[in-house]
Amino acid sequence: MSADSIVKLKDIGKIYDTGVEALKDVNFEFPVGKLSTLLGPSGCGKTTLLKIIGGLIDATSGEVWVNGKPISGPGPDRAFVFQDFALMPWATILRNVAFGLELRGVPKDERLDIARKYIKEVGLEGFESNYPHQLSGGMRQRVGLARALTVDADIILMDEPFSSVDEQTRRKFQEDMLDLLQNRRKTVIFVTHRIEEAAYLSDLIVLLSARPGSVSQVIKPDIDHSGKCPDEIRRDKNYLDIIDNIWRELKVYLC
Repeated sequence: MSADSIVKLKDIGKIYDTGVEALKDVNFEFPVGKLSTLLGPSGCGKTTLLKIIGGLIDATSGEVWVNGKPISGPGPDRAFVFQDFALMPWATILRNVAFGLELRGVPKDERLDIARKYIKEVGLEGFESNYPHQLSGGMRQRVGLARALTVDADIILMDEPFSSVDEQTRRKFQEDMLDLLQNRRKTVIFVTHRIEEAAYLSDLIVLLSARPGSVSQVIKPDIDHSGKCPDEIRRDKNYLDIIDNIWRELKVYLC
C-alpha cells in the first residue's frame, strides 16, 4: 500500500451462489482522510464492494487490506452507516448510538457520555430518550451517523445513506456531514446512485463498469466548498461540467 492510502483492494471478485458475477478484478487504493464515492450503473456491485470492505461478506477472490493488513471480517477500524438505518426499534436513541461501544465492553457511564456528545454534534440533543419510530427519516439517518462517529473508527462506510429522505433533507444532511467530517480526518467510502451527489460531496469518484463491476475511471471533482454557499456551488460551471462528464461515462452502459 502507498503511504497515503488506508484501504487497498487487490483483484477483488465476487460470484454469488446464484451464479451472478457481481465484481471482477477490482483493484484500487482509497486515500486516507478523503471522501471517496463508488458510483456506477444499477447492479454494478457498489453495495457488494462496500460490504466486502466492511467485512460483512467475503469476496470470492482477492484481498482487502486495511492499514496495511489483510482483513478477515468486520473490525473496529470500520463503521457502517446503512441505507435502512439499521436501528434497534426497541432501544432509545441514546442506547442505539452507544451500542457499538457497548459491544466493545466500554463501561456504561463512559459510553453514554460519548454517545451524548455525538448526538449533540449531529443536532439531535433532546431526543436521547426517543425511539426510532418517533423520528423522521432524516433524523434516523443522523442517529446512524452519530453511532458510526461514536466508535471512532478510522473508516466510515456509507451505503446510500440519504436515499430514504426528501430532496430538501438530503441537501441539508449533505452540508451537515461535510461540516462534521471536515476536521476529523475520517476516511469515508460512500455509495450513491446520484451523479449530482457524488460530484458535490466527493474528493474522489470511483466509477464502476456494468456488472461484473470493475474500476473504469477515477474522477477528482476538486470542488472548493470554502467561502461558497451550496447554491452557488451547484450553479458553478466546473460542478456542472463534472456532472456532464460523469453522465457521458455512465450512459455508455445504458445503451
